[in-house]
Amino acid sequence: MSRFVSGENCTVDDEAAVGYGDFDEPTRVGDDATIRAGSIVYGDVTIGDGFATGHDVLVREGTTIGDDVLVGTKTVIDGTTTIGSHVSLQTNVYVPTETTIESNVFVGPGAVMTNDEYPVRRDDGLEGPTIEEGASIGANATLLPGVTVGSNAFVAAGAVVTDDVPPDTLAVGAPATAESLPEPLEGPNQLA
Repeated sequence: MSRFVSGENCTVDDEAAVGYGDFDEPTRVGDDATIRAGSIVYGDVTIGDGFATGHDVLVREGTTIGDDVLVGTKTVIDGTTTIGSHVSLQTNVYVPTETTIESNVFVGPGAVMTNDEYPVRRDDGLEGPTIEEGASIGANATLLPGVTVGSNAFVAAGAVVTDDVPPDTLAVGAPATAESLPEPLEGPNQLA
């Protein structure tokens, strides 16, 4: 059964599926949403105002998304995830279950987050990363399970984050190390 409740001024392309699957709770989409062709938003998802997707986006069940969130083309949010407001997930981002992304966060194209420390070797449960308010994640960066990227931190393109990134620092390299945040990168993101 496909069910969803939407606010005012929402555009859902004919080739998109919102409320996909058989869930007790419908998908709830706020005002001024744009969900483009090829996108699938499962049931039991709550989305705020000003939501927009590119094409071929997947948002799985149990996800909560705030206001003014952009989810780029071919991005996957694998469910049971919380995303704040004023967040930009660029093209081809992967967000696994049990991930938290706070508000005013930018995630660059091709960034990958993981949630399984020992894939198919041991069942120790899943724990995605936490990206705190105002952080930026560069293109093709990889965040390993359970790491926290601190508020206003900046993860460089291609970095592999294996340990927590302190607030207001720059994480570079593979494995990433924390350095002082260069002056041009200081301050909050300009997403709001």
